[in-house]
Amino acid sequence: MFRQVSKTHAVALAAALLILLGVIYFYLPYDIRLCNDSNRAVPDSRDVEDTSISKIMESRNCPKNGSWKVGELLMPSKITYEQPSTQQGRTDVNSVTNWNAPLVWEGTFDPVVIDSIYKPMDPRIAVVVFAVGKYTRFLKGFLESGEKHFLVDFRVTYFVFTDHKDEVPEIALGKGRKISVITVPSAKRWQDVVLGRMKWATATIDQQIRGEADYLFMMDIDSVFHGRFGAESLSRMSAVLHRGYYKNTHRDKFPYERRPQSQACIGAGQGDYYYTAAVWGGYLEDMYKLVRYCYEQSEIDAKNNIEAAWQEESHLNKYLLYNKPTKVLSPEYLWSDYDSKPDDIRVIRISQLVKNYAEVRPNGGHD
Repeated sequence: MFRQVSKTHAVALAAALLILLGVIYFYLPYDIRLCNDSNRAVPDSRDVEDTSISKIMESRNCPKNGSWKVGELLMPSKITYEQPSTQQGRTDVNSVTNWNAPLVWEGTFDPVVIDSIYKPMDPRIAVVVFAVGKYTRFLKGFLESGEKHFLVDFRVTYFVFTDHKDEVPEIALGKGRKISVITVPSAKRWQDVVLGRMKWATATIDQQIRGEADYLFMMDIDSVFHGRFGAESLSRMSAVLHRGYYKNTHRDKFPYERRPQSQACIGAGQGDYYYTAAVWGGYLEDMYKLVRYCYEQSEIDAKNNIEAAWQEESHLNKYLLYNKPTKVLSPEYLWSDYDSKPDDIRVIRISQLVKNYAEVRPNGGHD
């Protein structure tokens, strides 16, 4: 009798443990479960029609052997680099947000370490730029400087949206780097070009880019790279501090959309930073959500006969208020040739060019 009861208890205990393990597994974040389940084969997008799992795996940089864990920063052995310090570093700027995300400045990372971690992952990076109307004149400078400084030795595809594809210059490209040209209509207002970026980017991610990239950056074409813009910029969602407002001590002075009639409205007393819409990037699927959000919200505004104060930038700031960036990049990652360089900006990585807005924009105007 005693042996029979013990056996029954053992079976019950085993069943309870299995149920408990199942509950714990269910409540693990989905991407961790995907990356850690090494007992099942990960479907290859070339072999199956439903590629949703493989796309999530790719967007999380999970190798197909299932050994990579979310949050792990794996580094090859025998890499020589300077010892990090807990006592020395940048003291003139803040290098972390109040939600504990890195705020990236020169002097807050080691390029050798960063590259050694990310290059073995071999991510595919898409760069979306719009060169509509007279803005095609900026393509050559952007692309040539990008080949010198932007994620060098990584796989990069420049997706050039233009209404003058015959004006896209031939550029000497590095290994694994290419240009893809997408034709879009011309515009009568520069505001329509800005708002149209979200519409066309949404459609093209759906139709093409999703199968060709793991990360996506949106950038303004009237810019030139001057220094390293590297893997330290990569994260699930990276936003760039606007150079004109990063020193503001009062959030109510940020040029957020304040009208409650607009979907982009951010009320008084709210907000973290003011981010530029001229450079931002992250995981492909997370960028798709952001781009689609900006497009859909601007469409709602249009139906209500209102246009956000700074078009997509206003909607971008609203989105990032409630969907915090996983990295915030300092204004090094978008400066302007209009402004002198202050002491806290040790490196200008990319800068917007001085231009005659009245001449290059179809309806004139200034930023």
